[in-house]
Amino acid sequence: QVQLVESGGGLVQSGGSLRLSCAASGETLDYYAIGWFRQAPGKERELVATISSGGSTNYADSVKGRFTISRDNAKNTVYLQMNSLKPEDTAVYYCAVQKGYYTPPTRAYEYGYWGQGTQVTVSS
Repeated sequence: QVQLVESGGGLVQSGGSLRLSCAASGETLDYYAIGWFRQAPGKERELVATISSGGSTNYADSVKGRFTISRDNAKNTVYLQMNSLKPEDTAVYYCAVQKGYYTPPTRAYEYGYWGQGTQVTVSS
């Protein structure tokens, strides 16, 4: 069974950058679809980005051009590089993984394994 631990969150000013990491243990992520989600207070969890086992990526419109998802299979780690951050990016960010999908799912309930989340706060 795979375990996920996110890190890299913090407080940053508007326009700044952060890189989130999601380190996996227990299983290799080579054959997993991976998603980054976020949840702001009082809001539903929403998809930020996905990456397939083959490296294909998909982004929410709100982060296109600013965020980049990547995976390092040798390190069994997934990253989310976040640039040009805005106050509306403030949320708890979660990584999630699931086997069995060629195209990564876009809905949270389709992912079976989740990290504990890392807080990202962007000040104006």
